[in-house]
Amino acid sequence: MQKLTELNHKAGYELLAETLDAQGISVEKVKDALKNQKIETASWAFANSGTRFKAFPHPGAAVTTDQKIDDAAMVNRLTGVAPTVALHIPWDVPKDGDYLAMSQYATSRGIKLGTINSNVFQDNAYKLGSVGNPNPATREMALDHIFECCDIITKVHSDALKLWFADGTNYPGQDSLRGRKHRMEEALKTIYDRLPAGARMLLEYKFYEPAFYSTDVPDWGTSYGMCLKLGEKAQVVVDLGHHAHAANIEQIVSFLLDEGKLGGFDFNDRKYGDDDLMVGSINPYQLFLIYHELVGAEYSDHAVASRNAKQVAYMLDQCHNIEGKIGAIIYSVMNCQEIYAKALLVQHDKLAQAQAAGEVLEAHRLLTEAYRVDVRPLLAQVREEMGLATDPLAAYRASGYEEKIQKERGLAATSGGFQ
Repeated sequence: MQKLTELNHKAGYELLAETLDAQGISVEKVKDALKNQKIETASWAFANSGTRFKAFPHPGAAVTTDQKIDDAAMVNRLTGVAPTVALHIPWDVPKDGDYLAMSQYATSRGIKLGTINSNVFQDNAYKLGSVGNPNPATREMALDHIFECCDIITKVHSDALKLWFADGTNYPGQDSLRGRKHRMEEALKTIYDRLPAGARMLLEYKFYEPAFYSTDVPDWGTSYGMCLKLGEKAQVVVDLGHHAHAANIEQIVSFLLDEGKLGGFDFNDRKYGDDDLMVGSINPYQLFLIYHELVGAEYSDHAVASRNAKQVAYMLDQCHNIEGKIGAIIYSVMNCQEIYAKALLVQHDKLAQAQAAGEVLEAHRLLTEAYRVDVRPLLAQVREEMGLATDPLAAYRASGYEEKIQKERGLAATSGGFQ
């Protein structure tokens, strides 16, 4: 069966390569782009990550940061495109405070430590917000924590600080909306001025939850406006779950790219609210349209958009609450690889010609035809050339790693900082 599968992927790849050549698309350039794709995993996703109701424990789920690093390294070894793992502070603070040792441990496992995420939403003091809190002492407490995160960036040689604030109000009249805006802007300016050299500030937004009346950074426009005031090192993070129903996320992405303000993604998927489901599991076509904008910008002659597209940070921010951890993360990376491959097959010259001529149906057809291409043989070929298994998920299941960590780690009720 294995030999038959290999023959099928070889035959499929050769046929696709011939088709792409006839269309004027270089298969070697497509393969190079796929080999250089980067997806950052998140330390907390390897743990018994929480939901709004309960975190169901999974046997073998990581508890310590070293275990999270081990699991992230396993994902990278099998996929070849997940070389960094994001940390969440204080969930990933080493007991001895030795971040250099933590960084060296990650290097020894074949990966690096990535984006540093702050946490100003779990402490009891943050009931009325963190940097937007009416209490000056609480605002100072939140800033001190974020300053600590800035110091950690230097210690682990990271290049990004990601900020998400649960700040907001639940009732009209609870607080001054303009007052909260002013506090947020003042705090962000203070943080921006403390950024280490070479680091970026990535500002996330969320239009509701846990604040159900007003959220201090509720949408991409607010985040963009605040980042614009701060400077070029401040950029917007787009979490795919943080939008109202039917929001045109690809248009948001296009706008931010054109302005040079797209900092990164929190990849996940949703059906109703911020469900944190596996990326591409609910609406893969939307993910394709997002990647299409990214690919189009990267290879365009628009200098700002092209430069911005090349520095976007792609991170998985998902909750693997009922489906296990490592296998789900591997499959999520594979989903990103598949959708990116499809986006690389769009015939941009012909698409631009159809758009300029007002050929609506033809322009739409060119885009959807690329989406319909079965790129699995292409990805199998890419992985083979990278010295990897052609099916990373099957390789993981056959590796015995899941059984090993279940035996060694057992069942932890909670881990990773979640309650």
